[in-house]
Amino acid sequence: MTDENEQSADEPEAVVVEDDPVATFILNAVKDGKDVSPQDIAKQIAATRAKDTAPVDIWRKYMTAVRQQAISLARKKRLLIIRKGKVADPNDFKGLYKLRKV
Repeated sequence: MTDENEQSADEPEAVVVEDDPVATFILNAVKDGKDVSPQDIAKQIAATRAKDTAPVDIWRKYMTAVRQQAISLARKKRLLIIRKGKVADPNDFKGLYKLRKV
């Protein structure tokens, strides 16, 4: 006798993975198809999360997180990193870049 809610041993369990909040901001920023600078995304994150007493340049705190999530999304083929007008390798790029929807 088995319970109807139990999965058989042969069926893999479906795992739903939610994006990191920073990744969600990035994907929402590029969804209209325009190239977006990581600085704009960091400023948007800071505007929604920072306290009123925070310094004006608090957005800089989020730049590393934006870069890391952009690289992760690019490796998963969910985002393009644009450098000098061309698609950059997410494993090896330096300098200024923009983000674009795939």
